[in-house]
Amino acid sequence: MSVYRKSRSNAPAGFFECEAKGLLWLKQAESLGGPHVANVIGWEDDYLDIDQIDAVSPDAESAYEFGRQLARMHDSGAESFGAAPAGYSGTCYFGPLQDPVPMATGVWDNAVQYFAEGRLVPMVRMGIERGILTAADLRMTNRLIERIPEILGNAAQDKPARIHGDLWSGNVMWTSDESGKTHAVLIDPAAHGGHREEDLAMLELFGSPYMKETIDGYLSVHPLKEGYERRFRFWQLYPIAGHCVFFAGSYVNQFRTTVDSYL
Repeated sequence: MSVYRKSRSNAPAGFFECEAKGLLWLKQAESLGGPHVANVIGWEDDYLDIDQIDAVSPDAESAYEFGRQLARMHDSGAESFGAAPAGYSGTCYFGPLQDPVPMATGVWDNAVQYFAEGRLVPMVRMGIERGILTAADLRMTNRLIERIPEILGNAAQDKPARIHGDLWSGNVMWTSDESGKTHAVLIDPAAHGGHREEDLAMLELFGSPYMKETIDGYLSVHPLKEGYERRFRFWQLYPIAGHCVFFAGSYVNQFRTTVDSYL
């Protein structure tokens, strides 16, 4: 199989190692029925080599099966909310290749503190440091944080899941096996211990082919707590805040409008 090299000179310390070990960590779940994950060939400080993936178009059946596989990957679990991929102890990252930002890791014992302290607040503060968000945005975010237990309801009791962490549709490739059957392959993770609904919310945020079938497949393996559809918008706040940091523009208003809708 051909090799695909993802590279960047002067990449942040540990960037490609974290991604490689994230792929390997997610791949452990394949034996438990998880989705296919790109094979890691090797990495250095300035590159990561994976198998070249020959892309095809998905269909409803493959999307349904992907949903089932994603649930099994999440079910394989993590030691804690905020846990880094197994075997990695450096800085984790979130964002595009040319502008990744640190993503907090730690040992949070509940989803509320993890998402507030490890995701929302650090990203909003980065937005302030770049002059894109303001102190008023942080105040709004802190008011929202007070409402997280109410927003999550019973979903706050979910155990830490093994999540991809950056699961927009561009990081789900589709290919076919020797028999011609189509299946998903995961690439470019920001893997960590998180809440299972985060990956699904990210898929919905930027659109994913056959999203309904993916959700149906997921629910057939692991039913979500009641009201999950309404919570997706909440989980999307982290990637939206990230897009404020990376790209500014209309994402700033989208972030503010979404936060305000909960206040």
